[in-house]
Amino acid sequence: MIVWLNGTFGAGKTTTAHELLDLLPGSTLYDPELLGSGLRLMLPAKRFEEIDDYQDLPAWRRMVVDTAAALLTEVPGPLVTPMTLLRQEYRDEIFGALAARRIPVRHVLLHTEETILRERIAHREETSGDAETNASIRRWSLEHLTPYADALPWLRGDAHVVDTTRLTPRQAAERVAEAVRTGAGACDIVQTPEPTAETLAAGVLLFDDQDRVLLVDPTYKAGWEFPGGVVERGEAPAQAGVREVAEELGIELPRALRLLVLDWEAPKPPGFGGLRLLYDGGTLTGDRISKLLLPGAELRDWRFVTEAEAEKMLPPVRWNRLRWALRARERGCPLHLEAGVPLG
Repeated sequence: MIVWLNGTFGAGKTTTAHELLDLLPGSTLYDPELLGSGLRLMLPAKRFEEIDDYQDLPAWRRMVVDTAAALLTEVPGPLVTPMTLLRQEYRDEIFGALAARRIPVRHVLLHTEETILRERIAHREETSGDAETNASIRRWSLEHLTPYADALPWLRGDAHVVDTTRLTPRQAAERVAEAVRTGAGACDIVQTPEPTAETLAAGVLLFDDQDRVLLVDPTYKAGWEFPGGVVERGEAPAQAGVREVAEELGIELPRALRLLVLDWEAPKPPGFGGLRLLYDGGTLTGDRISKLLLPGAELRDWRFVTEAEAEKMLPPVRWNRLRWALRARERGCPLHLEAGVPLG
């Protein structure tokens, strides 16, 4: 298990984490910031000029998961992880990958009133006698107050909140320990195993009466997606698409789905690639749309969007696949793609 202590700078994550070690038998401190420091030493300096934060590095996010899994083979657990995580798509990527490894997460938000945060930051001193470094750290901490405020709505909905405004680190740790014992903060995420070879996946495009396409927001990976999923062994791809739509959204579709796109996705480490199929699931009436379901362990939201809106929401590979699928739908003829490029 991982007890992830979230919160902005000055909320008391590190001090609370050290106190928590005394209260959770067998627990170990796991600080992913050390992975960021290691990457800063190993990667070219130019790479860091391209990003605002080491959390923006896909390598860091993957290493957080891989290192946690490795640590849990050496220690009984749980891992206590004091780490600010304000971007929901990074939460989805990291927590989803942990769920795929069967590693449960208790997400706890240490929240402090802004006036107290500013007071703590003003007196923060990381390096004794180094005024320039301390001033830089204070500026960094203050700059993150606005992103933290922006992230609060989703953080409050996802994590168990412990208000540390008037608590000592020990008191905060006691609240967290009690929350862990009662199961508070558990992230109920679908446990989708990470692929170990090429996969075959079937997605389904569903439309409303304005010809907008339905996108869904998974809890277990970053970015918006089409309804659908990996085809199971011995399962017909179109049947897999129908099954996934029923499981994810509670919508029963006819078995005869029309193929729009077959796309070969090239392997790109750490991914294995494989075949990706998109089917036309037809137009949903207003009555059927009103009955769409959202399984909390799998999907957070759904939305009908125009093609232009989809371009801003989808990762490039998915957007390119959707773009050609919509052209195939207009022409009434399926398209064969390789790495997103039509053949013939």
